[in-house]
Amino acid sequence: MKLVYAIINNDDSHAVSSALMNNGFQTTKLVSTGGFLMSGNTTFLLCADDSQVDEIINVIKEHSNKRKQFVPNAASYGDGSYSSFPVEVSVGGATIFVTDIERFEKV
Repeated sequence: MKLVYAIINNDDSHAVSSALMNNGFQTTKLVSTGGFLMSGNTTFLLCADDSQVDEIINVIKEHSNKRKQFVPNAASYGDGSYSSFPVEVSVGGATIFVTDIERFEKV
């Protein structure tokens, strides 16, 4: 058995959750925050047989999209002054971890 951790941007959370349920996968959802942009994420936890992991990852990939976003960036100049200008970054998509499970019980 495997435990799949999938960190999804909140913009894609509903689509991923619905797709996983429609494909018969039960999930636990946790609210999380990204460290870089400090934006909202949802972390999904799924327990699955080894043979289901690729299907789970494909469902997540299909419903979590990368997109570009502008975020403020502060630049320092030699005279001690700062200027803020937007920088384009890539957001969304999914970060997925798969780990072995030694024991699983649902009571």
